[in-house]
Amino acid sequence: MGFVIEGFVVILLLMTIGYCWLLNNKLRRLRSNEHALKATISELITATEIAERAIAGLKVTVRDCDQNIGERLRTAERFAADIGRQIAAGNEVLDKLARIAAASRRVPATPASAEASSAAAQAATPAAAAPAEPRLPPVPDSKAVLAAAQAFAHRTRARKGLAA
Repeated sequence: MGFVIEGFVVILLLMTIGYCWLLNNKLRRLRSNEHALKATISELITATEIAERAIAGLKVTVRDCDQNIGERLRTAERFAADIGRQIAAGNEVLDKLARIAAASRRVPATPASAEASSAAAQAATPAAAAPAEPRLPPVPDSKAVLAAAQAFAHRTRARKGLAA
């Protein structure tokens, strides 16, 4: 019976040694994986720091772009207001020119030319006794002229490759 117990103890010791050997192999694999995991964590930390610096740089760039766009918008608004005033002034000048042109067409003949035309009318035949009033061409609409000028300028810019 003593041999049986000792044999049983030997079997248990051999099983314990085998189990310890398996545990040792597993611990070795875990330790090797631990080093790889530490290296991966180190790389992640480095990548995170680089990303944080890049984000900070992007924030500065966005702030600069925002200021630049704001300045350009204010400048564009001033230009738009100036152009609006210039177009209004141009319309006024064009209306004045149209009125002047229309008035110059309607001005009656001067007295010297009126006397000459009345003498010529008396000498003419009775059929020509009533001289026909010349027809005046219609006065152009200033807005239509402006639209035509803008269309012409746009076509010119398009030909030169400047159209937006």
